[in-house]
Amino acid sequence: MRYVLRVRLASFFTGAATASFLGFYILYKDYKVAHESITQQLKCLHEPLDRRIFALESLKQAETSQHAEPTEYNVS
Repeated sequence: MRYVLRVRLASFFTGAATASFLGFYILYKDYKVAHESITQQLKCLHEPLDRRIFALESLKQAETSQHAEPTEYNVS
């Protein structure tokens, strides 16, 4: 009778371990898909923002270079 109990317990724990590994694998794949989706969404938000920041920085740089032009004074 003990042999049958050991076989049943071994089968139960083998099935539980297999189900756990399968569950973790499915969760891992779901996590990777969700992470990729969020990364793609953020990339779509950051690209226009980066273009706007670059345009503002170049505008500010052009404005600064216009104000920084030295004026010539005639010192005689």
